[in-house]
Amino acid sequence: MTLREIAETLVNGCRNHTESENLGRLYASDAVSVEAMDNGMGREAKGLDAIRGKHAWWNENMEMISGSVSDPMLHPDDRFAVVFDFKGREKANGKEFEMKEVAVYTVAGDKIVREEFFY
Repeated sequence: MTLREIAETLVNGCRNHTESENLGRLYASDAVSVEAMDNGMGREAKGLDAIRGKHAWWNENMEMISGSVSDPMLHPDDRFAVVFDFKGREKANGKEFEMKEVAVYTVAGDKIVREEFFY
């Protein structure tokens, strides 16, 4: 897949709430995910299994109320960025929150090898 195809597939998965299904298709087995702050699981998730675990934790603990996902912004030849703007709710206590983040994805070959979140 080209950089544009990877970026558009990721964005479409996020918009359709099928992002977890895209992990094996889009991410390298040794990909790294880096958060801006530690939410109790460390800032870095290393490897596809750890990234899947991060997604599972989010889905078990958070509920999305509304949100938007920007079109991908390409930085040829190996990166793209996406802006996420959403409102959510913590399932444990019902507390609502709003969040805007920028995600920068690095691609090598035809797989995402790194994602970094800024918020």
